[in-house]
Amino acid sequence: MSRERFRSMEEFAQASGISRPTLSKYFDDPASVRETTRHRIEAALKRFDYRPNLFARNLNRKQTRAIGIIVPHITDPFYAELVRQMELRCVAAGFWPIVISSHGAADLEARAVETLMSLKVAGALVAPLGSQTDAEALESLRGDIPMVFFDSRLDGSAPFVGTDNRQSMTLVAEYLCRTGEHPAFLEMPAVNGNAAERKAAYVEALERFGLAPILIGADETTWNFEELGFRTVQRLLQGPGLQTRCLLCANDRMAFGAMAAAYQHRLRVGRGSDSDLRIAGHDDHPLSRYACPPLTTAAQDTVAIAERSTELLLALLQDPTTHSGEELRLPARLVMRDSA
Repeated sequence: MSRERFRSMEEFAQASGISRPTLSKYFDDPASVRETTRHRIEAALKRFDYRPNLFARNLNRKQTRAIGIIVPHITDPFYAELVRQMELRCVAAGFWPIVISSHGAADLEARAVETLMSLKVAGALVAPLGSQTDAEALESLRGDIPMVFFDSRLDGSAPFVGTDNRQSMTLVAEYLCRTGEHPAFLEMPAVNGNAAERKAAYVEALERFGLAPILIGADETTWNFEELGFRTVQRLLQGPGLQTRCLLCANDRMAFGAMAAAYQHRLRVGRGSDSDLRIAGHDDHPLSRYACPPLTTAAQDTVAIAERSTELLLALLQDPTTHSGEELRLPARLVMRDSA
């Protein structure tokens, strides 16, 4: 095997006797060239041990075959599953996903936007932070390439796919009101628009039952939901206590913290007659079924969110004038487990 190294694809084309346009066509899509040509190229690649600099090739194009994905926290199982599903769909469509986490920080989110612009991605799937987001940076990105918001959105300027929080939170709240003492609501921090939507849905649901909402606010803006849920409920149990024996949490991670606080105070969580407190959440976190007891929750359809978001972006890449400002809110389903 030759160890000759080439500084460019032009040099490789000259040495292999295969034209530069044919090589470019092959590297874009091997199936796009004739079988005999493909065998010649692959034999030359093996002979010369040549690997093209696809990153440099992409930067020289007006539009790359890359799609950017920005999420607040890649370690959050909800976002991790969304990203996994999106990656598979991007690859199947002939695009390469570039995933960046903003780590819940506005400055890192702005830098992620700048990175995608510098890489000349063809389009972007973005789960924005919300009130902390640099709206101008995202607007600049949307001005350059097709973009779809998922999970949460900033305004109606770009297409959006996410859960119908009004439907999902109402589903859990009404179930709790029908089956026992009505719930207090443990809010999540206002890290994105989902927080306000879920709170409003809870309030409306209780008012329809003629009940007074009981709101337990989050005292800081953080993505460390488990710790915040634990400290908030711990503080209440050490002090005035809960006003009701039922707690609806804005997300499952807050509920995990609340359940840990209840355990430390020797409170039995569950829906049986011998239980002290019912707790429910929202999201159907992968660990919610393995909590002790398993957590009642509203299950978001992560597969559908990822699928429809990616499909919408791919449609925009074909025709940027379509689907402008389209909003798709998907229903959740109630999952009843032993916690409530």
